[in-house]
Amino acid sequence: MLSSPGCWATYGEILAKEYSSTEYFQIHRLGVDAYAVQHPGKQDKQSIHSVGVHLIRLYLCLEQGVPAEKANEAMLKITQHKSQYIWLSPPESMGEITAADIVKETTVEGHVEATKAWARSAWEAWSDHHPQIIAWSRL
Repeated sequence: MLSSPGCWATYGEILAKEYSSTEYFQIHRLGVDAYAVQHPGKQDKQSIHSVGVHLIRLYLCLEQGVPAEKANEAMLKITQHKSQYIWLSPPESMGEITAADIVKETTVEGHVEATKAWARSAWEAWSDHHPQIIAWSRL
């Protein structure tokens, strides 16, 4: 992932909050996925695999309603096929919601709802590639 030092520091604040409390941690995976797909890196194997895996998890959770713990189990199977992933050209906009919006939340409820919106925004930003992501989820 490539990000500015300021963005990485902001994301670190979010992680610190989530790791400090099970109430905040409940939404952790969606935030990880959103941040990862908003920082896709460069066209190399590691970035291709990372973006693919995180977009698939967003698809499973947001579109298929798979609970996070079940999505993690599904990912173990799906990632066995990550060598088949290809580079997806990143969208011009990575979504309207970013880590900077999440870090401002001061309550658990606000953090959870904002992180859900962040994940949805990041997922929708990649809408041109949804058919490919869905196909990967079925490998």
